[in-house]
Amino acid sequence: MAASTASTPGVRTHFKTPEGRYNLSRDKTHPSAIPHYSLAAKVITQVTLAHLKEKPTQSSSASSGNSSTAGGVRFTAARLLGAGNGSRSLGFGGGNGFTGRLSGSSKSPTASNAGGAVGLSNGPLISSYDGEGTYLIFNVGDAIFISDYYSQDKEPIKAIQFSNANPVCHHFDDDTKDGNDLLIGLSTGDVYSASLRQQLQDSGKKLVGAMHFNKDGSINSSRCTAVSHVPNVEGLFVAAHADGNLYVYDKTKDGSGDAPFPPVKDVAHFHVAHARSSKSNPIARWHICQGSINGIAFSRDGAYLATVGRDGYLRVFDYAKETLVCGCKSYFGALLCCSWSSDGKYILTGGEDDLVQVWSMEDQAVVAWGEGHNSWVSGVAFDPYWEAPTPDTGVGDVTTYRFGSVGQDTQLLLWDLSMDEVVVPLRMAPVSGGSPSVLSTNHAAGWDGAVHTAGPLRHAPARKEVPKLAPVMAHRVHAEPLSGLLFSKEAIVTACHEGHLKIWDRPGQSDNLPNITAEVSATAGVKDKLLTPGKGGISHLRQ
Repeated sequence: MAASTASTPGVRTHFKTPEGRYNLSRDKTHPSAIPHYSLAAKVITQVTLAHLKEKPTQSSSASSGNSSTAGGVRFTAARLLGAGNGSRSLGFGGGNGFTGRLSGSSKSPTASNAGGAVGLSNGPLISSYDGEGTYLIFNVGDAIFISDYYSQDKEPIKAIQFSNANPVCHHFDDDTKDGNDLLIGLSTGDVYSASLRQQLQDSGKKLVGAMHFNKDGSINSSRCTAVSHVPNVEGLFVAAHADGNLYVYDKTKDGSGDAPFPPVKDVAHFHVAHARSSKSNPIARWHICQGSINGIAFSRDGAYLATVGRDGYLRVFDYAKETLVCGCKSYFGALLCCSWSSDGKYILTGGEDDLVQVWSMEDQAVVAWGEGHNSWVSGVAFDPYWEAPTPDTGVGDVTTYRFGSVGQDTQLLLWDLSMDEVVVPLRMAPVSGGSPSVLSTNHAAGWDGAVHTAGPLRHAPARKEVPKLAPVMAHRVHAEPLSGLLFSKEAIVTACHEGHLKIWDRPGQSDNLPNITAEVSATAGVKDKLLTPGKGGISHLRQ
């Protein structure tokens, strides 16, 4: 599995960081038999980490009827995961349980048909599922694939194929009480809310038990670019579209309501419209920008919603108040991705200027920018599991953040942000009163020296006024452009445009998992780079 990776020029099976060596543990991909026309679809692979909590205890009669199934679960799980894997955790719980191949004898009730779903012709498909498990969900062409995170099997255990559209985005929330924990957005604008557990239990070829919203693009026919559950608010989720609109849906209402919103009169300004009828769904439309919304992210507490768009702006909204709070423009081109720190203090953005920016919510300003990619930055994320080493000086505790970025240059970059070395740029007076418009009438000099309007949305500051970051590690992890990045307690997960995923174990983790990586070829290409920042930059952690 890793041998093929090692033979690719410039792609190695490990990389080094200040804290140690990360090793390629295993990789995941779509079935080799996937139709060529599906791979040709212009949809970039996104990846979601999903953890199913243990199923509620059933009655004694049900348990007795499933006793033989439980034995099959344990046997097959041991075969798939290998010795020791079933008891390992991803910061959540143990391994996954399966019972053999699809028998076709049991199907869950279907509330909606997504054009048909196709099961895999090989691999351990599921006819009965119980207990907890951790999965990787990713889209390739016209299909959604589900892979067992811990299994060494390369191919997925489940495929859901859409006949008339391509899945573009997805989101999983293990805290939903209604059981519909999986959202899927399509290229036609359609959105589905379904149960991941129910998909794994079903042996048929359809997306089962799913609620269907914006059916056939009845409300918005543009591509659905991002979906997300609203944190700490049961039943609500949002869906962003390529025309600059974002819709708020209520899963407790029928998803087939007619379009309840008037036309957008001023496409250049933020505006919120609410449904006229209490029965309508979606319940609100946020017109955010002119052009596509490329990415969205909620702060962990759900108080703020960040969006990035084709117009190059990061926008931060107070979700409950439905107001635009602050934001900033890229140095050049569109912004493609964004991510919050776990404490809600900082937002990462990346895009077509090949840079990573760090936005401070407290200062409402860019407090650092990172240079290291050679092409567009397509994914950014903070690492919530990384712990900074204890400094060897008498200085008090210093907050340090670790984050990563991936780009179309096929590279994964890791960065350290030490707050004692960040000099906050000159603060601008906050905007007060009412729902702010996109731009006010105040003026300030931007990074290019020109005078721009300033207000809730500001142009990027002059680079010389903001600390520059250099990555602590840069490594080519795939042969194809990258599109996704995840951090787990045990590993880093990277995904490329073509639907190939790699799992990189953290230092010290490889000894606890079967070693499936090959020896590095003596002719391997580019060496790992343990980088130190240039003059004026922020240094990485002292060792």
